[in-house]
Amino acid sequence: MGVVERAKRSFWERHSNPKSGWSRVLVLPVLLYAVYHRNWRLAVAAVAFTLVNPVLFSPPEDDDAWMTRVVLAEEWWVEERGERVLGPSYPNLLNLLNVPLTGYAFVSAYRRNPVRSALGGAASMALKFWYVGSLVRRHDEERAERPQQAQ
Repeated sequence: MGVVERAKRSFWERHSNPKSGWSRVLVLPVLLYAVYHRNWRLAVAAVAFTLVNPVLFSPPEDDDAWMTRVVLAEEWWVEERGERVLGPSYPNLLNLLNVPLTGYAFVSAYRRNPVRSALGGAASMALKFWYVGSLVRRHDEERAERPQQAQ
C-alpha cells in the first residue's frame, strides 16, 4: 500500500469516529450564526475546524454507531462505487438540492433574517441527514447481501 492509499485509509478511519461526524453537524449552525452576527473570526474558526475535523479523532473501536456507519457508507459510495456526491439521480439529488438551500440560508443570515436563516439551515440539515441516511441503508443492505453472495 502506497503513501497516498495509507493516507486515504487513515483519513476515512479517523473520520469514521462518531465524534467527528456529530461535531461536524454543528458547523452549519455556527457558520450561520457567525454570518448573522458578522463574527468573521468565528466563521474562520468554524471553517478551520471543518478542515481538520476528519483527522482529529482516533479510529473507532467498532462500526456500531450510526454516525460511524454514515462515514463508512460515504466512503463506500465515493471510493468503492465511484459515485459522485452531487447529481440528478437519487440520492445525490438531495445534495444537489441542498446547494441552493444552503445558499438561501447564508443569504438570509447575511440579511439578518433569523427566521429564514434558521428555516433554511434546518431544511439544509434535514436534506443532508436524508442523504446520508439513504447511503447508510444502501450500504447496510449491500453488506447484508455479501455473505449470501459468497455461498
